[in-house]
Amino acid sequence: MLDDLKFIHEKDKSDALGLAAKECQQLLAEYKIEPELKSDHVYNVVFAGMGGSALAALLSRTWPTINKPFEVVRGYKLPSYVDSDTLFIASSYSGNTEEELECLAQAEIAGAQIVVISSGGQLVDIAKTKGHPLVLIPSHMQPRYAVLYSFSALIRILETVGLVEEGTADKELTEVAKFLEESVKTWAPDVPSKDNPAKALAKELAGKSIVVYGGPLMSPAAYKWKISFNENAKNLAWCGTLPEFNHNEFIGWTGQPHDKPYSVIDLRSSFEHPQVLKRFEVSARLLSGRRPVPHVVNAQGDTLLEQLLWTVVFGDFVSIYLALINNVDPTAVDLLERFKKEINAS
Repeated sequence: MLDDLKFIHEKDKSDALGLAAKECQQLLAEYKIEPELKSDHVYNVVFAGMGGSALAALLSRTWPTINKPFEVVRGYKLPSYVDSDTLFIASSYSGNTEEELECLAQAEIAGAQIVVISSGGQLVDIAKTKGHPLVLIPSHMQPRYAVLYSFSALIRILETVGLVEEGTADKELTEVAKFLEESVKTWAPDVPSKDNPAKALAKELAGKSIVVYGGPLMSPAAYKWKISFNENAKNLAWCGTLPEFNHNEFIGWTGQPHDKPYSVIDLRSSFEHPQVLKRFEVSARLLSGRRPVPHVVNAQGDTLLEQLLWTVVFGDFVSIYLALINNVDPTAVDLLERFKKEINAS
């Protein structure tokens, strides 16, 4: 099935595989922040985003990290400490996400320093009308396929306000883009399953609910895998993080249900704390026979950023191939669009 290019083209009508292959180019996007963003007193950063739009901020906690308090809000209410010393970033790919619109209104009342990341919609209209600095990213794709656009836009903002050393991040993003460009060739549709790790893993996951685990550094990638399995493959999936896993969920695997219809994936990075890597190994050994044997994905790359983004993009390919196995269009999310209409109906 996955080696039948005619079948792939018929099911992947919007060329999700093609978009995944070009994700590396998103890291090279050049942005203007208009009007100019000026600040010399940022004491904390609050980033409001949902789903794929929140991922840029979650990824930035792994790389490049900043030396200021940084909170990601995925809901309707901002922290009470938001004030004029707060850099508030509203991120919504569509620009119409109601949670971000409500948070933006609260940030305006609090007098926060505001910047918007979006491709259009109400957020862009508000930013232009009220003069909020705006980073406009390319439109006309599903938000989960534009994560690296948002990520590179966020890095640009952090550079501008002096929270990331200017020029250093750009150089590393360029190097990672080249690394990913080579990596995706191994996962391409014309590479047969026996030589294609993305196709091979997708076949192993077919028919199962999926649980993806990562350490603190890989937890954003694990969350992206969850999103991609949910939306691309229309496949139920969850994600979790070590070491928290060993303080509760670890025991859950020893009991109900006895017949566990799951596949487990461990996303491992050589940059994780040694005890986190040991926890993966000990957990797998002690849960042997009680939990499905994990599919171990060892992140590739010589730097932390290479490993993080390699894992993200690899997961996109795996989830798209699983969508094809599940006989669904990896791009369409019709029920989600219906939900948005009904939740916003008066």
